[in-house]
Amino acid sequence: MAIKKKSEIKITVGLDENKIPESIVWNASDGGVSNEDTKALMMGVWDDKTSECLRIDLWTKDMLMDDMKRMFYQTFISMADGYERSTENKALADDIRNFACYFGEKSGIIEPPKK
Repeated sequence: MAIKKKSEIKITVGLDENKIPESIVWNASDGGVSNEDTKALMMGVWDDKTSECLRIDLWTKDMLMDDMKRMFYQTFISMADGYERSTENKALADDIRNFACYFGEKSGIIEPPKK
């Protein structure tokens, strides 16, 4: 199959003198994103040679702890959704969602269900 089009996502990280991120800016022209500031990113790419996920997790030094907790919670939910779409395994996706709710409750970002 021949590639008909290429799309680029660009991430620029501004570092301080100790190489700690101070700013993260991203662009995705096909997604309508142009020079958008963000406080954190989590990215995984699959290396089929080693059969492992290579990860980049970055956050700026002014990222708030509650926002980081919320980001992890939402990431777990989106992982469950992606897992279900790719495998059609709703039961295991629901287990991931249940863990996300457990994490959200324990980290204090969501209220436990009323009994």
